[in-house]
Amino acid sequence: MNPAKIVVSGFMLGVERFQTGVSYNPLSSRLHRNPYPTYERLRARDPVHWSKLAMSWIVTRYDDVDIVLRNPKIFSNERSSYDTPRSLLTLDPPDHTRLRSLMSQAFTPASVHALSERMDDIVSEILAELDFNSPFDVIESIAYPLPIIVISELLGVRPDDRHSFARWSADIARSIEPTISRNESHRVEQSRDALNQYFSNVIEERRRQPEDDLISRLVQAEEGGEKLSHEEMLSLLRLLLIAGNETTKNLIGNGLLALLRNPDELERLRSDPSLMESAVEEMLRFDSPVQVDLRTVVENTLVGSTEMSSGQRVLAVIGAANRDPEAFPDPNSLDLSRDGRPNMSFGRGIHHCLGAPLARLEAAAAFKGMIHGLKEISLEKAPRFRSQLVLRGVESLIVKANGF
Repeated sequence: MNPAKIVVSGFMLGVERFQTGVSYNPLSSRLHRNPYPTYERLRARDPVHWSKLAMSWIVTRYDDVDIVLRNPKIFSNERSSYDTPRSLLTLDPPDHTRLRSLMSQAFTPASVHALSERMDDIVSEILAELDFNSPFDVIESIAYPLPIIVISELLGVRPDDRHSFARWSADIARSIEPTISRNESHRVEQSRDALNQYFSNVIEERRRQPEDDLISRLVQAEEGGEKLSHEEMLSLLRLLLIAGNETTKNLIGNGLLALLRNPDELERLRSDPSLMESAVEEMLRFDSPVQVDLRTVVENTLVGSTEMSSGQRVLAVIGAANRDPEAFPDPNSLDLSRDGRPNMSFGRGIHHCLGAPLARLEAAAAFKGMIHGLKEISLEKAPRFRSQLVLRGVESLIVKANGF
């Protein structure tokens, strides 16, 4: 950012703090490293806050975020996006309803459940490759390969292509971040083109010769005599790859870091495997892999006592809602047996993540493997988070451990 823009931004943030007692800077590296103190101030002082830099309403209370995410007739999900318009993430009904119905025919609970035992095997294979004689990076060694192997097997992608898949996924995921640079934008274009070409070739192969994979089922899916267009299929496959890879990777990394910083809870989970389901939910709540979701107001409305006008943007801050003390007592503490209200990490309403069951299974397999396959695990270096606003994840998590 050039000096003039820095001065203007600083002035705008100063006016914002003077008017409301708090400010929100979506480009702040401090916010990206640890957003929760800012969320706490926003909830306490101005829970429906107008950000001058983001030019959006910042909504941070659990009940308010729930209202925004559940009401597509007032808060539309159709918005400009780097992805094509024909995406589940960027559509409202009735188009969203049609695409989700077709997608659900291919991405069935049975197809996800069929992978559950395979996930345990994949985790065991990954752990068997670790060298315990020196510190290692959990992100690179475990959180990175597991979801890309799982989503590749689900889609029917060849093992030799997984590395390219992971690179394309990481590049395209950057497109939703406000901190993306010009060079990164160019790389996004290249990766999206490469991924589209790859999927186009596979789609044509599956049309000629179907296999037992998700792409074949998408090709065959039909709703009311209609099938997915080629562009719709490409958009859905891109979404599956990125959502199935990036968010799960972040969940595993963020979750393990939370356990390492709370050793009593780690030992509690190790001694009581029956806690795994609630533990995954608590890790999702405690440090959500998806922090914010964007909506656009389509008719004048009230959120709390704040008037919002048609055309204004709204950032529903999922990470803040998950730490709201009105919804979660002692929200800044990790409690693996926590019950009560559900976390919002996979969204709400019609846009609730279709792949949530898969992500939960992968996370459970990863944590089960790590807590029983690694002993005396400890942080070797301070973790480093990616400088991102939307997708929150540890970039590097160096640990030292011994195998059982």
